[in-house]
Amino acid sequence: MTIGVLKEPAHETRVSLLAEAAATLTKKGITVIVEDGAGAKAFCSNAEYEKAGVQIKSRNEVAAADIVLGIHQPEPAITHRPSSVVIGVYQPLFNADTMKQWAAAGVTTFSLDMLPRTTRAQAMDVLSSQANIAGYKAVLTAANAYGRYFPMFMTAAGSIAPAKLLILGAGVAGLQAIATAKRLGAVVEVFDTRPAVKEEVMSLGAKFVEVEGAADASKAGGYAVEQSEEFLQRQKAKIAESIAKADIVITTAQIPGKKAPILITEEMLKAMRNGSVIIDIAAATGGNTPFTKNNETVQFNGVTIIGNSSLQSTMPSDASKMYGKNVLNFLQLIINKEGQTNLNWEDDLVKGCCITHNKEIVHERLK
Repeated sequence: MTIGVLKEPAHETRVSLLAEAAATLTKKGITVIVEDGAGAKAFCSNAEYEKAGVQIKSRNEVAAADIVLGIHQPEPAITHRPSSVVIGVYQPLFNADTMKQWAAAGVTTFSLDMLPRTTRAQAMDVLSSQANIAGYKAVLTAANAYGRYFPMFMTAAGSIAPAKLLILGAGVAGLQAIATAKRLGAVVEVFDTRPAVKEEVMSLGAKFVEVEGAADASKAGGYAVEQSEEFLQRQKAKIAESIAKADIVITTAQIPGKKAPILITEEMLKAMRNGSVIIDIAAATGGNTPFTKNNETVQFNGVTIIGNSSLQSTMPSDASKMYGKNVLNFLQLIINKEGQTNLNWEDDLVKGCCITHNKEIVHERLK
């Protein structure tokens, strides 16, 4: 069996497998081929891959492998061999047309962002491994853009008050942002619609902002859910109260398959302190402010709004290492001991993230 690793689009610095991860497969007798220069931006050269027993091939040769790894949809479009398996993070709920094309071509597609978020899936949860980096880098990005100190300082020249930081969303990115901001000395408040995360937030030393009446998210597989209009109004009032005091705001709120909710309104932005900074991690799906633009920095009424949903790509080596480990763990579910593809449809994780198979869309949410 052959596993191919594609070079990512120009904007992406990560790669699906670094040489050390690829070596795990070659030692099992699996042939691994990597597109020329695929790991360069993640500081993994062709020579390192070859040392691990990997073959460097052209793009078309990699695309014809039995299993093709590519984090994003390939640009420009390439033709996968019918019956091949492709694995990546394809956001199928937003890219339904592409999924239809792949189905028609006879490709079996696994999109790891659709994995059920269960205990067993943690070892292959690419959203969590990458969000951890994004939360960390969001705080460092904010510190660079903010024109004042994060920690409190008492000096002969006077005292400096600590920065007040508000985090909207206490998922993996939000929790890592709390930990990083606390290490830098900021005072942190956190808002999340899920009361269950309160204990985690407080254990990291942050204050949890509570709003009563949130919709039950316990059956949403760890994801956020849509809320009632009444709750949204209470939420808006609470956020407005906290945001008026905040120097830094980090927003992470997203709902799978839907536009990101607007949590920070124009009115709230006008109430913010001049020189404040917003890091919007939800920028790729519209952002949590009405003025967010993905991969751009926008100034509004003295507030800097940085839209970036690819902060994990600013740490390409570690991000690729963790992503590759997630992929290796998933491959164990679909490759047998003889090194052959074995798609076990009885496995809830295999079935749960399969989007196309046998020339049709098979995922229930896309159907």
